Amino acid sequence: MNLTVIGVRHHSPACARLVGSTIAALRPAHVLIEGPADMNARIGELLLGHELPVAVFTSYLDEHRRHGSWAPFCAYSPEWEALRAGRECGAELRFIDLPAWHEAFADRDNRYADAELRYAEAVDRLCTEFGVDNSDALWDHVIEMGPAEEIGQRLETYFDLIRGDSAAGASDTAREAYMAGWIRAACAAAGDRPVVAVVGGFHRPALLRLASPPASSSLACSSPTSSPTSSPGSSSPTAPVAGPEAVSPGEPGWPAVPAPPDGATAGSYLVPYSFRRLDAFAGYQSGMPSPEFYQRLWESGPEEAARYLITAVAERLRKRGQPVSTADLIAARAGAEALARLRGHDCPSRVDVLDGLASALVNEALDVPLPWAVRGAVGSGQHPAVVEMTAALSGDRVGRLHPDTPLPPLVHAATAELERYGLDRTGEHTADLTDPHGRTVSRVLHRLRVLEIPGFRRDSGPATGIDPVLREQWTVQRHQHRLAALIEAGGYGPTLEAAAATRIIQRIDDAGGDLRRIADALFDAGLCGVTDLGSDVPGRLERGIAVAGDLTVLGRVLAVTLALWRHDRLLGTAGSEALGVVVAAATRRILWLAEGWHAPGAPADRERIAAVVAVRDSVLHAAGLGVDRTAAVEISGRIAADRAAPPDLRGAFYGLGRSLLGANDPAGLFPEPGEAVRGAFTGGTAGDWLAGLFGVAREHVLAPGGILGLLDDLVGGLGADDFLVALPALRQAFEYFPPRERETIAEELLARRGLGGSGRDLLRMSVAPQIVAAGMALDETVEQRLVQAGLITLGEDR
Repeated sequence: MNLTVIGVRHHSPACARLVGSTIAALRPAHVLIEGPADMNARIGELLLGHELPVAVFTSYLDEHRRHGSWAPFCAYSPEWEALRAGRECGAELRFIDLPAWHEAFADRDNRYADAELRYAEAVDRLCTEFGVDNSDALWDHVIEMGPAEEIGQRLETYFDLIRGDSAAGASDTAREAYMAGWIRAACAAAGDRPVVAVVGGFHRPALLRLASPPASSSLACSSPTSSPTSSPGSSSPTAPVAGPEAVSPGEPGWPAVPAPPDGATAGSYLVPYSFRRLDAFAGYQSGMPSPEFYQRLWESGPEEAARYLITAVAERLRKRGQPVSTADLIAARAGAEALARLRGHDCPSRVDVLDGLASALVNEALDVPLPWAVRGAVGSGQHPAVVEMTAALSGDRVGRLHPDTPLPPLVHAATAELERYGLDRTGEHTADLTDPHGRTVSRVLHRLRVLEIPGFRRDSGPATGIDPVLREQWTVQRHQHRLAALIEAGGYGPTLEAAAATRIIQRIDDAGGDLRRIADALFDAGLCGVTDLGSDVPGRLERGIAVAGDLTVLGRVLAVTLALWRHDRLLGTAGSEALGVVVAAATRRILWLAEGWHAPGAPADRERIAAVVAVRDSVLHAAGLGVDRTAAVEISGRIAADRAAPPDLRGAFYGLGRSLLGANDPAGLFPEPGEAVRGAFTGGTAGDWLAGLFGVAREHVLAPGGILGLLDDLVGGLGADDFLVALPALRQAFEYFPPRERETIAEELLARRGLGGSGRDLLRMSVAPQIVAAGMALDETVEQRLVQAGLITLGEDR
């Protein structure tokens, strides 16, 4: 078996050079590449002539899982170099890994995530041995800056140490068994001609073992350093790449390519990628950080890459008004070269240059470690010069697909919608929600927003669905990542409406018991004109609400959802089944949570009271949804009588029960209003209790024979200290009355005292209430002092 297995690190220039030189020397019959086998029939798409970087994006969707992942390629990716060099020598090209939608990739967004990082102990041991900070610096020191003639042997040693004798996880084991099947098939088909496999270095030891023939065989497996010789065969260097007609998943002799399960949808498309997304400093899951630096290293060598880096950082800082002198640049270059010599490098590595720049440009103490010393995304608190350094190394290259590249149906559908409604032009756009055309435009834009397609921003419009806002203002801009985002969103569905519906359903699933996220998703469904969320969504909503634990958030969700369910003809949500489920479930959950709320000293809370108001409206107007009026009355009676409950809840549920029963209370669950109010004026919680009552049922105050007179007597009987304590809560309670009703209350109070004038004048005091209260307290203090001095008798007319 004339097999060469090259273990690589993804996105490594040194590995890419080794792959290219090995394939050129061996001219193999087959080049096998770690990549999605379901793309074999479409390898020709990859080689159309794109501007790199690009990626294969794979989406998967079933009722239990939605997954998206990327397999990115740039010019210095070993896998890309294998495609290029293999085509050039006329080899047959095959991807040999499981499809990216497979469960083996369920825990990763990037196919080329570094496997060795899951074995951190070995990496840490090597970092300590070589005196470097992390795996990136270790890689540069051992591989990228190492002698070219030793790269193959160094790679073998490195990955053998990383893998060691430890067993791989279940997903890696499944992948390695599958890849080994392809290798064996290729070797059988090639006969004596060479076969080259390019795989992640972590997998190389296992694949050599799994692909080896029985011990009695005289065939040999080789590494890239052994340089086996073989005849290139009859393949022409200019032979075309294997296209769809040459590769079929069920071709005899080759492993079958797994198909998605029944009921699932999966698809792969090429997308433009960017260096920013490829950069570990920006949170990329794998590969080399600083892609622009390694692009320069690939194109021009390490010396030119180091010079470029220093110049690029200086230019970025100067554009942002940061002073960078020629002396600073000289100091940075000298520092980088000195560090390179100290660390045993023939010329400065990436970390040498960064450390040299930091020493020359950062003159104050840093609060956080330098990002290249800890590996990972650049976090908050970094020095501005450090941020610009990492940005310069990241670069701003964005890939571009060849015009002949196949695109998913959503891209074509979205493009047609944008053209049809004039949304393909940049600038401001207005959508009138009272006009059918305006509503359609709004829905198109909201669907794009929900799918997170960049370049579409709503500047104004309704925020809750019950806002009196009937026009939306949008800003549309061209965005370099729009095509990539549309391709990736294509995994949700073939049209904007279908894709937006799927995305909203996913958000509902992801929300769990987070009611804010559930409410936002339902409101977005209304804005997008999505009325059919599927037969299983109501059950999911009910389960999500059943575990919610925040009564105030539930109240806000119920109020808005009930209004949308009852009234909203504009967005088309009136009578929605999904909203009806939320209304009924939220009402039950609020009643359950309220009955268990024990905090007798808690002050009045407007949001808590608003939740009871929402329950009242739900019971009154949504009985057809299964809201139980009898249960609401019984729970209201228990809470109103529970002295351990917050006073505002006791008052609110007293008002709720009275509102639902009226004068008909045969079970005697609720005392008469006068008795209830007198009971509230004990323990210093009168204002809080009244706030709950007024928030839910203020009609008891203004009704003929109501409790206004009793309230006047009880408040007037408060001492100065008690009045000052009760004043804030009393003010909050009476704020539930609109201005016209407050004026009516003031007029009745004046009439009770035989005084004339307008109640409006009583409401418009020229002195703040706090000053009036302080004056009353002062009057009472003076009166007490006069009584103590024997100058007056208490109650004497002065």
